[in-house]
Amino acid sequence: MKLKKNLAFSNFGLVINPNTGDSFSTNPIGIEILKMLQQGMDNSIIKSTITKTFGTDDIAFEKDFKDFVKMLYRHNLIESEELEEN
Repeated sequence: MKLKKNLAFSNFGLVINPNTGDSFSTNPIGIEILKMLQQGMDNSIIKSTITKTFGTDDIAFEKDFKDFVKMLYRHNLIESEELEEN
């Protein structure tokens, strides 16, 4: 999954789409996921890292990650064809 190149986000949870000026906030897990996506990490690596780092279980991660990706798509922060893979 690829984030749009111009996406900006802070370590405090603010995410900005410079093309539209839209912004939203996310929690520390969301920021970590954004950082890993920006680095081009595979979903399985993201899952492994988040579940170990934050102590979440696989089932909760899968649901929350899918919801997070849908939110990124709605805010036009990932490539549209990429949603189908998740």
